[in-house]
Amino acid sequence: MPITDRQITLRFMAAPTDVASLGGGVRGGRILEWVDKAAYACAAAWSGGYSVTAYVGNISFGRDISSGDLVEVRATLIYTGSSSMHIECTVSSADPRVGTFHSASSCLLVFVAVDEEGKPTPVRQWEPVRADDVERHTYALARSDVRAKIAAEMELADYTAPSAALEVGTRFLAAPTDVNWGGKAHGGRVMNWIDDAAYLCGVRWCSGEVATAYMGGVRFYRPIHIGQVAEVSARLIHTGRQTMHVAVDVRAFWPREGSETARLAAHSLTVLAALDSAGDATDVRPWIPQLPGDVALDNHARQLIAIRGHRQAASAHRMVAI
Repeated sequence: MPITDRQITLRFMAAPTDVASLGGGVRGGRILEWVDKAAYACAAAWSGGYSVTAYVGNISFGRDISSGDLVEVRATLIYTGSSSMHIECTVSSADPRVGTFHSASSCLLVFVAVDEEGKPTPVRQWEPVRADDVERHTYALARSDVRAKIAAEMELADYTAPSAALEVGTRFLAAPTDVNWGGKAHGGRVMNWIDDAAYLCGVRWCSGEVATAYMGGVRFYRPIHIGQVAEVSARLIHTGRQTMHVAVDVRAFWPREGSETARLAAHSLTVLAALDSAGDATDVRPWIPQLPGDVALDNHARQLIAIRGHRQAASAHRMVAI
């Protein structure tokens, strides 16, 4: 596990328990757990204390990772704010018999250093010197602008209006096995819950297998405590030719207080690709919104696509039309 004060690399074998239950490669949610752990380790090494996941930027899932593959997750600090650390993560995998690594996914995470009371605390500043570090630093600044636009667009979205869209959900207790180093459910675990709920929604809509192609704009609003009930709600808001765009909310409440006290803990938009029996992207039946609230959310999804530059999401050697 090579480590410096601004870069850490985790390397391990993908286990059978990491693979989707219906076969194929490692699920996107599991990859996000790995990414969050590596990024946290990098943030902790830099800040010298505890930090929390505040935001996970756009992540596309490319090459499949199979059980038995050698996996490498590299986290690198590329920008510091007053209390924030921007961490670039790349995931690669290799057949251990060959040893040649191929890129599987990458994303940018933002961690915030916090004190014992959970309030933001200053971090030491990092200034790039080498050309490649300057390039990464500039990239982080550019992504900050995109992130601000995405956040502003997401704030405008209204999920309270009457809807006829497909919605599925899960509910369970946040368990001790979900705990992070600060005693809360760690961000990677929450993203795995998000991926699971989005998967259920996608499978219900297309009546077939799906794969996570993209997850974007994951925002964490408040921590989920161990012992709280976590409610994860996934709602279809837009379909492309081969994709389903699913908005996911995570809420939490104490069992003794009841669900009416549930508060929003995290929100994300996940894009899933419909797969045929051969595992290739296939056309999906379109969602045609009729109610005003559903029409508005469909337009919201289209606006987010525009902000991302109409780029295509890639999944497991498949290019799918968003």
